[in-house]
Amino acid sequence: MQDWKDMLGAAFGINPTQQEQQEPPQSAPRTAAEQQGGVPVHVIIDKKGRHGKQATIVTDLKCDDDTLKMLARDLKQVCGAGGSARDGEILIQGDKREAVAAHLKALGFKVK
Repeated sequence: MQDWKDMLGAAFGINPTQQEQQEPPQSAPRTAAEQQGGVPVHVIIDKKGRHGKQATIVTDLKCDDDTLKMLARDLKQVCGAGGSARDGEILIQGDKREAVAAHLKALGFKVK
């Protein structure tokens, strides 16, 4: 009995095992620091529009959305606080500038 892939390949004149072997190898995902490319990030404190509550904001991030969300998750765990990530910025609730800057430096970022 023939495999369904063999029958499909015979119908269209292709060898399915050859097709699978021709796929290019996928490169390893780049880290957030590699995606940043040596451009410094800024860690600032802001309380505008937050009813006087402080928030630490990491700006000028140049990584993709998935990497940004993973980085935000790590920073929230390190700081023990809530936060969010969107539009190349990470917001951490509270004044956590020292902890955020230290963690980013440990990951290989240039921090200002």
